[in-house]
Amino acid sequence: MNELLPHAQRAIELLKTRGHTIAVAESSCGGLITAALLAVPGASACVRGGLVIYTYQMRREFLGLSDKDVRDITPSTEAYALRKARRLRERAATHWTLSETGAAGPTGSRYGYPAGHACFAVVGPAGERSRSLETGSTDRVANMQAFAAAALDLLCEAVEAAPQ
Repeated sequence: MNELLPHAQRAIELLKTRGHTIAVAESSCGGLITAALLAVPGASACVRGGLVIYTYQMRREFLGLSDKDVRDITPSTEAYALRKARRLRERAATHWTLSETGAAGPTGSRYGYPAGHACFAVVGPAGERSRSLETGSTDRVANMQAFAAAALDLLCEAVEAAPQ
C-alpha cells in the first residue's frame, strides 16, 4: 500500500482543489485503488465509494449492465473499462469515475489476455480517457499494485486536463 500512497495523494489533492468527487469500479485490483484513495487523510471530501466488480453477476446487479449491454465488447479491454466507467458515473452522479479491468495472474484471462494485462478508463468533465498496461509478469500481487498505480496516474492526468 505504501507505494500507492503518492499516486493516491496526488489524485486526492487534485480532486479536492477542484471540489470534485469520484467513484471507482475495479476488478483485478480487488479494491486497492479505492483503499489507496481512502488511505489519504481528507479523502472523504471527494471519494464517494468504490465497487469491486469481479463477476458478471456483480456487473449486472451493481452497474446495471446486462449481458446485452456489453455483448459487443470483450471484457479486459479499454472499451469495456469505458462502458463500466460511463455507467458508474450515471449511477453514482460523481464528477469522475475510474474503472479497471484485467488479469492479475498468475494465469491469463479466458479471453486470451495474459497475466499482467489491464485496462483503465476515466470519465469526467474533461471527457474520457483509457489506457492499457502489460506488465509481462505473472506475480498477482505485484500486478495488482502496478494496475492500481497506473489507474491512479490516469485519473490524475484526466483531472489535471479538466478546466478549473
